[in-house]
Amino acid sequence: MTLRVTGKVVTPTGVIRQGCVEIVGDRIRAVAEYPSVRDGHWIVPGFVDMHTHGGGGHTFTTGDADSAREAAAFHLRHGTTTLLASLVSSPFELMRDATAAFRPLVESGVLAGIHFEGPYLSADRCGAQNPEFLRDPSTEELAELIELGGGAVRMVTLAPERAGALAAIELLVSRGVVAAVGHTDATWQQTRAAVAAGASVGTHLFNGMRPVHHREPGPVAALLDSPNVVCELVADGVHLHDGMLGFATWVAGPERAALITDAMAAAGMPDGEYELGGQVVTVVDGVARLSRDGAIAGSTLTMDAALRHAVAAGIALPDAARMVATTPARAIGLGDRLGALQTGLRADLVVLDDDLNVVRVMRAGAWLE
Repeated sequence: MTLRVTGKVVTPTGVIRQGCVEIVGDRIRAVAEYPSVRDGHWIVPGFVDMHTHGGGGHTFTTGDADSAREAAAFHLRHGTTTLLASLVSSPFELMRDATAAFRPLVESGVLAGIHFEGPYLSADRCGAQNPEFLRDPSTEELAELIELGGGAVRMVTLAPERAGALAAIELLVSRGVVAAVGHTDATWQQTRAAVAAGASVGTHLFNGMRPVHHREPGPVAALLDSPNVVCELVADGVHLHDGMLGFATWVAGPERAALITDAMAAAGMPDGEYELGGQVVTVVDGVARLSRDGAIAGSTLTMDAALRHAVAAGIALPDAARMVATTPARAIGLGDRLGALQTGLRADLVVLDDDLNVVRVMRAGAWLE
């Protein structure tokens, strides 16, 4: 049976104003012109969030499988058809337990993988990461987690200036895991060394990083200047000024800039107190900050809101669509399976109205009801 979804189709090369996505089973069979379409909705690829800690009152950070399933379902309703479950800096025992708990969710397709943001991070740039759990990278820990996950561990963020970081990056890359640079006080040279060792993602660029200086450009400039690195950007108007969002997108291009939510449990929830990595977070007017010092503690963002914000900030919709789907899919090694409205890829798509609000969501050829 062939299913046809018609409207203004956003493809990797542009917009088909009168377009049709043909779907057979869970795959896209064709993307083509459909002249009879009149003023249809926008059709964009399903969003791929490579960095999220939770949402809808549920979290990934405790390693609880039921909570992870609910958080993934919350983000799916907002158009995120693929996501990584991001943990924060934790004791090794929690990392191990979470890997074991999430592995079945990865194998069943609820999650696309696990992302460990820490604990191998800079104490000086830890942001909302719990300083109690920070430590130098351990290849022994990482090897055990990778083995335990059986392919579930997909990305690890670390600070390249910490002792053992380059060896850890080399191990990760050799085992098919994405190494990301983040929460770092590294110099330009140290960051370049991490990239040379195989690091290929910049975790929420600018945030939790030594700032740019004209005599010491630091990690931001090194990551933007590295053609093999995808730079994460949080498009919520809080983490980044819109001018900086536009600047980073212009420098890296939409093929190297990925929008993320960095969402925590409070996404989609009322203001109030929440928990992140054993620390109290206070949400006021939708902005999450650590109660103890006011550091930004993730976000309450969803990917559809990130897309709307990016477009309102001046990024063209086809470019923004790449940044919420195609680029992050490629960054985490899934670009040959999903992330674009393209023949042969998994049929993940989001139907948006003219204000870019979600109308319907399809994952693997099935509509979300």
